[in-house]
Amino acid sequence: MKLARDTWLIFQRQLHLLLRNPVWVFVGVFQPVMYLLLFAPLLKPALGAATQAEAYKIFVPGLLVLLAIFGGLFQGFGLIAELRAGVIERSRVTPVSRLALLLGRSLRDVVSLMAQAVIITLLALLFDLRVFIGDLLLAYLMLALIALMTSAVSYGVALKVKSENALAPLMNTVAQPVLLLSGILLPLAFAPGWLQGVARWNPFSWAVDGTRALFSGDIGDDRVWQGLAIITVLAAAGVYWAARQFARSVR
Repeated sequence: MKLARDTWLIFQRQLHLLLRNPVWVFVGVFQPVMYLLLFAPLLKPALGAATQAEAYKIFVPGLLVLLAIFGGLFQGFGLIAELRAGVIERSRVTPVSRLALLLGRSLRDVVSLMAQAVIITLLALLFDLRVFIGDLLLAYLMLALIALMTSAVSYGVALKVKSENALAPLMNTVAQPVLLLSGILLPLAFAPGWLQGVARWNPFSWAVDGTRALFSGDIGDDRVWQGLAIITVLAAAGVYWAARQFARSVR
């Protein structure tokens, strides 16, 4: 009960800070919207799709996973600012759970990213994208787990490096191969065999495949449950590792 109460208190405070400056939600959604408006129309001839709606069923799930990955990986910058301002230091004298300090922030990030995902989905509906609500909610669960994992890892790394100058190149170094090996922009079915083999070791490629299957209405596809299982395990591991970093840094 104490963990749940502390997490709720931290979440409320972090969400209040976000709502006081909601421009960051729209800044975060700007790049995906540009991809949706300026890149997606090229996909129908490139993919040989029969309709534009089919092309969007391939592209939009990848775009949402991209949003969850990148939106989460760069949350650590805010924590470094809090470290510099002494917010984390003052947390040491409070009885609040150290795990709650992480979970409250990460859940705030999940809510923010889900709001952005809803905006992207609603915009995609204008381009004739159609998806069943049950499949969409399950896809959002996948995205929430990805956002939880990436934001927690970003916070843990931020506590390690304690510098924006170190965090930025590190996150970019991780994010670039993840992006290229996830089939986010184009399906990996178009890739040569050796690249598909390498991509199978990338857990986010399983998440992209599972999300695309959901948007296609194939909830029974093995890729859906494989992707969910892999991301759930990684999210738990990421939260556990980051929680240990909070426990060591905030004593």
